[in-house]
Parts: sequence; C-alpha cells; structure tokens
Amino acid sequence: MSLTDLDPADLPGDAPTGPPQELVTDVFARGCTSRAAFEVVTSKWASLALLALGEGSYRFNALRRRVEGVSEKMLSQTLQALERDGMVTRDVVTTIPPRVEYGLTPLGEQVAQRLRALADLLEATAAGRDVPSAPGQDGADGAEPAR
Repeated sequence: MSLTDLDPADLPGDAPTGPPQELVTDVFARGCTSRAAFEVVTSKWASLALLALGEGSYRFNALRRRVEGVSEKMLSQTLQALERDGMVTRDVVTTIPPRVEYGLTPLGEQVAQRLRALADLLEATAAGRDVPSAPGQDGADGAEPAR
C-alpha cells in the first residue's frame, strides 16, 4: 500500500478527524497523508539507503555493506517501509539461488537527488570547504543572511 492508496474511511477512530473526503497535504498538520513517509525518509538508515540506491541498484548484502553499521534486521525493515511508501522497488530475479535487487522508483529518485544535495552540503561543511550560497542568500538583496 502506498500513500496514494489511503482511504480516510480506513483510518482508525470513531469520528473522522480533519476534512472529510479530502487529503491533508501540509506536512506540519497531524492528519497529513505524507507525514508517515516523511518520518521514514528522514530516519538515518532510510536516508542512507536512498542515497546508496541513488547510485544504482543493489542486492541486499551489497547494500548492507555500502551502508556501514546498519543491521540486517534494520535494513530489512527500512527497505520494507520505503517500498510501502512507493520509493523503492524490490525485484526478485528467478535464478538459482533466487536473487533480489533493490532500486528506486521515480519518486525515490527525486527524494534521493534532494538527499544527495543535502549530504553534499553537510560533507562540504564538515570538510571545511566553502559552501555555495543558496539562492537569495548571497547578500545581493542587501539583507544580512540569517544566522
């Protein structure tokens, strides 16, 4: 099931909370349908798995080696959550022994690209390199950058 498959009638509770028959699309709102996926993506292991899968498809053990420190159980749970949220594909190749490869969906690719930009910024900052200013942060508008 993905976020797009949610039906408000399937949510637990006696009375509907929030707008009836409407999807809440504000991640700050408690009833936002994307909030669960946001929580998954921003977890440490999911972010690292998405970054690794942004480099290409991986088999489970190769992905586990790439994402140093993750346990087999945690990686398995993380990949299941990312697959459920429509960001990761799990392809079973019918060989002997069977082989499973993980890759990104188009949504997963978009998320991984944005995570890569964040990771690049953080790596550059940690290395003490100059980080390019974000648009509107170059001081050209006369305002001091926020600190």
